[in-house]
Amino acid sequence: MNRRNIPDFFKSVLWSYDLRRMDSRDAMRTIVVQTVNCGEWRHWQWIIEAYGKNNIRDLIAEIPASEFRPEALALAAAVFGVKEMKYATRSAYIRAQKTLAKT
Repeated sequence: MNRRNIPDFFKSVLWSYDLRRMDSRDAMRTIVVQTVNCGEWRHWQWIIEAYGKNNIRDLIAEIPASEFRPEALALAAAVFGVKEMKYATRSAYIRAQKTLAKT
């Protein structure tokens, strides 16, 4: 996957980020989560083209379901063919991230 410039229309989804400084590869998780939760169809089309359905499916399956709005997650599961979701509480996920950061 090559680095791609993130289109300006993502400002509505990634409002707290500087799109010119974001690397689309490194920020894939953030871009996908924000697109699923807040994006319009054009955002969905862009992530499919940029990352591919299989990569997005695998990523969504690894992200705790609590990071997605329930309605958005149901749509993403249908669009990307996610068969099984990772269920973890948000607090468990945050604790795990802090533990990883310490090592």
